[in-house]
Amino acid sequence: MNRKIKSIGWSVLAFGVLVSGGWSAPQEKPKKSSRPLIIFDTDMGPDYDDVGAITLLYALEKKGECEILATIASDAHPSIAPTIEVFNRYFGRPDMPVGIASAGSPGLTAPNNWNDSLVTRFLKKKKAEGYPAAVEVYRKVLAKQADNSVTIVTVGFVSNIRDLLNSKADAFSGLSGVNLVKKKVKSWVAMAGGFPQGKEFNVEKDAEASFEAFSKWPKPILFSGFEIGQHIMTGAGVARMDINKSPVAWAYRYNLKTYDKNPQPNRPSWDQTAVLCAVRGAGKYFYVNGPGKFIADRQGFNTWNPEINAEHYFITHKYPYERTAAVIENLMGFEP
Repeated sequence: MNRKIKSIGWSVLAFGVLVSGGWSAPQEKPKKSSRPLIIFDTDMGPDYDDVGAITLLYALEKKGECEILATIASDAHPSIAPTIEVFNRYFGRPDMPVGIASAGSPGLTAPNNWNDSLVTRFLKKKKAEGYPAAVEVYRKVLAKQADNSVTIVTVGFVSNIRDLLNSKADAFSGLSGVNLVKKKVKSWVAMAGGFPQGKEFNVEKDAEASFEAFSKWPKPILFSGFEIGQHIMTGAGVARMDINKSPVAWAYRYNLKTYDKNPQPNRPSWDQTAVLCAVRGAGKYFYVNGPGKFIADRQGFNTWNPEINAEHYFITHKYPYERTAAVIENLMGFEP
């Protein structure tokens, strides 16, 4: 995501306790996992830090630190879902659910067409055919999980979240979208916004969905704002790996050379920070501020109100940027 922001800042407070709620018809009770259960919702383009983020997620799953339940596209461009499938297959999970973005979601790709090039090279499939709708995947997966157990990680537009909240009872669950979230979701970790105010790509590009999703969401949200990943530069190490075997290496080498007007040595790590926080906990790498309320208006501008406890939190840097970058770069070097 070519993210732009107008102004940033923060205050330092403390992180709160996650809560549960909701009800559904009696059924066999799923066992609650001790590992974070992750639904990963990504635009996977037009930027390419999403590639680093999904690699982190699979690396952490391999280490036994989390379990991935589904991968969902928030970008409606026809190359996005197949791009996600490329990485699922590379990491040995061809059966991993891939949901396509809701109708009306932004449909964007990069000027260098890296998504199409990657799919052609590694999958030979370009169109989003045969993938279920994002909301269907959300409802089907959430309905099967233990109460208060799922962490949703969004590193793109929140169109799917808005549509999940507005969804009705179906064959997967007799609950409305809001009540299904209340019952099954533990928290939402979002790469979104800027603090204490800003206008950031993920929030702005579907501003109406952002306005609705962040205001209606009934469980805690942790934000990694633009100003966090902007300073954590990674990708050079990955780009030196074998591009014939690894779509991760190919994506970084190709994009570092062609994404911007001039070749770049590294790329900001916006999306990777959200994954790191969702799996290992934000406090290990960052300070956590809140509670407060993240407010997004219909023009895509956001502000932070520390006087309202909406169970919203945001992170600020704790360590020098290079220290966090080294952790992320190391995880991005994961090969299946």
